[in-house]
Amino acid sequence: MAKIKEDQLKRILDQMSSKEKLLTDIGDLEGQKHSLLHALHTISHEIQEFQAELEKEYGAVNIDLRDGSYTEIKNNGQQNS
Repeated sequence: MAKIKEDQLKRILDQMSSKEKLLTDIGDLEGQKHSLLHALHTISHEIQEFQAELEKEYGAVNIDLRDGSYTEIKNNGQQNS
């Protein structure tokens, strides 16, 4: 039976093992990516809900995230009440 050299077989096996590990790592990363995208969607939804709550309480305002101060958003040159 004809065979390739032992060092060639070892090289092929090492390469295939490396490829399989990389594919597994990519799969793991895709799973993490999915989880992170889900978390991002969840927090974005929470932000929108809280913005709506704040708008009900304060009206249309811009909030300075450094100190919590806010200014009303002017609409067509008029302030919202």
